[in-house]
Amino acid sequence: MAIKITSDSTCDLSPELVERHHIGIIPMYITLGGKSYRDMVDIFPDDIFRHVDAGGDIATTAAIPPHDYTTRFAELSKQYDAVVHIDIGSHFSACYQNASLAAKEFDNVYVVDSKNLSSGHGHVVMEAALMAEAGVPAPELVERLGRIIPKVEASFILNRLDYMRKGGRCSTIAMLGSNALQLKPCIEVFDGAMRVGTKYRGSLEKSIQRYVRDRLEGRDDIVYERIFITHSQASPETVETAREAIRQIADFKEIIETHAGCTVSTHCGPSTLGVLFITK
Repeated sequence: MAIKITSDSTCDLSPELVERHHIGIIPMYITLGGKSYRDMVDIFPDDIFRHVDAGGDIATTAAIPPHDYTTRFAELSKQYDAVVHIDIGSHFSACYQNASLAAKEFDNVYVVDSKNLSSGHGHVVMEAALMAEAGVPAPELVERLGRIIPKVEASFILNRLDYMRKGGRCSTIAMLGSNALQLKPCIEVFDGAMRVGTKYRGSLEKSIQRYVRDRLEGRDDIVYERIFITHSQASPETVETAREAIRQIADFKEIIETHAGCTVSTHCGPSTLGVLFITK
């Protein structure tokens, strides 16, 4: 059974992984400076960071409209026995609702709520792609994803809070307090929504070392197949700090570096970094 796996651009998988596993990407929309752009097609995180650093407002994100899904599903449903589309978590965007509405027009299109974002969402897409390559039928594939989704552990550590403040997700007082104390908050995805976890104090590198240790150390419930280091323009030294911290604690088959797209970058700003993996 030929199955096509598709995803919103929010999955933050690298172009190499997308190409290797023949994953179809449908772009979100980003509004910057009064103009609308397609995520990672017409606009990239660098564009957003330059605009904000020059004194401009932060970008805003918009869900993929039903029409875009309908157009893509109409094309792919004729070429494949089934299409399995995996959305950014429904608590974060209306993409899942819009994709589900579009899928009603087709008998062979399945829509899955990843209940996650960035490469937490990407883990679900990767698992779907591997199952499709192994010939797992679409209904069984979707059922298996339903068991994997709650086991994806996603979190990020923020280096800056000004993007959150400008986006209305953090008060000026909280930002000033965090900056004065050099706090680096950890944002976790829990039960399909975001929450603030540990607040680390000190330099970004030292905070990342402690953050990685907290996520991985002393656990027996981790699947050591792959772990993503996903970041928005973090320095090579910062990424290497995370990579080395992972190696010291856990023996993953693959440590995959991916770059956050415009959605995460818009809300979290530069030098945000997370480690994302699957549990048993």
